Amino acid sequence: MKPKLYIETSVVSYQTNQSSRDVIIAGHQQSTHLLWEKLKGDFEPFVSALVIKEASQGNPDKAKQRLDAITSFGVIKNTPETESLAQSMITNHGIPEEYPEDALHIALAAIGGVDFIVTWNFSHINNPFTKEIIRQTVENEGFVCPQIVSPDELIGE
Repeated sequence: MKPKLYIETSVVSYQTNQSSRDVIIAGHQQSTHLLWEKLKGDFEPFVSALVIKEASQGNPDKAKQRLDAITSFGVIKNTPETESLAQSMITNHGIPEEYPEDALHIALAAIGGVDFIVTWNFSHINNPFTKEIIRQTVENEGFVCPQIVSPDELIGE
C-alpha cells in the first residue's frame, strides 16, 4: 500500500512557480519537482477543498497551472470534525489564531487518514516548536497525527 500524502498549498506553488534566482527558493523548487516525479509511482497524493481554494487565488494563468497540477489528486472533504479539530489546535497554541487555515490543513489531513502532510510552511505547520503540541492535540481528539514533513525530508534529498 502506498503512503498517503496531503499536499499543502505551498508545495503546489513551488511546483508551478517560475524558476527562482534565489538559491533557497530554487532548491525548494528542485526538491518539489523531484517529489512530483515520485508522486504517482510511490505515493497516493491528496489535497482538500482548502488547497483548491488557495490554489485558485491570484493571477488567473498561475491559478490554472496550480489547479492543473493537482487535478488528478484525491480530495479530502471538510467535515464538522475537521473544524473542531482545527479549533482545538488553535486553542492549545499549536497554531496561531491568526492562521486558522493552517490548522485546518492539519485537521483535514488527520481526519482524512493520510500518512504525511507535505509542506514548505515552516512558520506554522512544519514548526519544530509546535509539532508536539499539534501531535498531542490531534491524538487527544482521537485521531492519528500524520507526520509533518517538507519535500526534502520526504524524498531524502
